[in-house]
Amino acid sequence: MNELTAQDVEDYQRDGVICVRGLLDPADVERAREAIDTVLDVPGPLAQVASGHDDPGAFIEDFRRWGDVPAIEELARHSRAAEVAATLMATPSVRFYHDHVLVKEGQTKQRTPWHQDQPYYNVDGRGISAWIPVDPVPEAGCLEMVAGTHLGPWLMPRTFLDGEAKWFPEGSLGELPDIEADRSAYDIRRFEMQPGDAIFFDFLTVHGAPGFPFSGRRRVLSLRYLSEEARHAPRRWTTSPEFDGLVDQLDDGAPMDHPLFPVAWPA
Repeated sequence: MNELTAQDVEDYQRDGVICVRGLLDPADVERAREAIDTVLDVPGPLAQVASGHDDPGAFIEDFRRWGDVPAIEELARHSRAAEVAATLMATPSVRFYHDHVLVKEGQTKQRTPWHQDQPYYNVDGRGISAWIPVDPVPEAGCLEMVAGTHLGPWLMPRTFLDGEAKWFPEGSLGELPDIEADRSAYDIRRFEMQPGDAIFFDFLTVHGAPGFPFSGRRRVLSLRYLSEEARHAPRRWTTSPEFDGLVDQLDDGAPMDHPLFPVAWPA
């Protein structure tokens, strides 16, 4: 991986997104690939199929598997991802928040709708995701980000398949614009990617993804990190992912100092 430059950090802080080439070396890519296959073979309690029954492919997700898939913990805490996350956020330390496995099989039609991640979470303060494919990803099948949207505001989170407002009451947040109606009006970033490349993006960056109408599959390990300033923000609703019982262990506004969120940088 090329070292990050001051310009890279400035670009990220301006745009809320950057592509880092070669984040993982070939050995770590293979470790990530094997970890994802383990997750697919033995789904966890938070696993879900996020595509319809009539989809010729499938969009499969699973969350928070680092506790039972050691390779995910190793990558989250000891690969370059945590250091890069800290550098881009200009924070003296980062905690690992959670992992998210996302797999779109070949010929999947289901689009991942445009959304921000932050409103689904139980934290306030800055955070960053590293979206790391272990398969080649054509630009037309890549995650897409709208640059600059990390500056806010928060926009209404909805369920992906039926558009239900399960988290915030209707009308309490602004709605996402219809980006697909006029894509040229937005600064949309997407990339052709090789295994081990990574897209880092802010929790508030609006993003989505097309289906995957290709012969291969798109397996992704997403690693999510919290800045030192992040604080626990219990919600009145079920967050995605859930952290059952955490509200009884961390006060509202407390630092995320808990074994579920280990310090990942400095190691």
